[in-house]
Amino acid sequence: MEKVINCPFCHPENDSQQHIIFENKYCRYLQHPDHQTILEGSGLIVPKVHRQTVFDLTPEEWGATYELMQQVKTYADDNYAPDGYSLGWNVGEASNQSIPHAHFHILPRFEDEPFAGKGIRAWFKSEENRRPGR
Repeated sequence: MEKVINCPFCHPENDSQQHIIFENKYCRYLQHPDHQTILEGSGLIVPKVHRQTVFDLTPEEWGATYELMQQVKTYADDNYAPDGYSLGWNVGEASNQSIPHAHFHILPRFEDEPFAGKGIRAWFKSEENRRPGR
């Protein structure tokens, strides 16, 4: 199994606060307490093998991601009772992929949060995001 030495997703055990909530043969669902104060219930599904982006996943890893996503939804519904979800992948620096290991964000959303009703695209579609000269 290919792993990169300094990759936090290849070696989640190196961060004593990183929690592996679920895992299957190909992927893990991770939660970190630092992200729970604002993004309650949020976490990441990551392949166990180092894959730089979602475009590098194997068909088996895609299937394993789907299986974990279903488990995570049940877990989050039971433990956090969200009103909705935002889900997504970031690929490359322009999208703010800060760790070059594919990771699928699962963000429970709540009606009482300040940005309720605004999905991921709300910021992309804003006038402030218009490219220069376009």
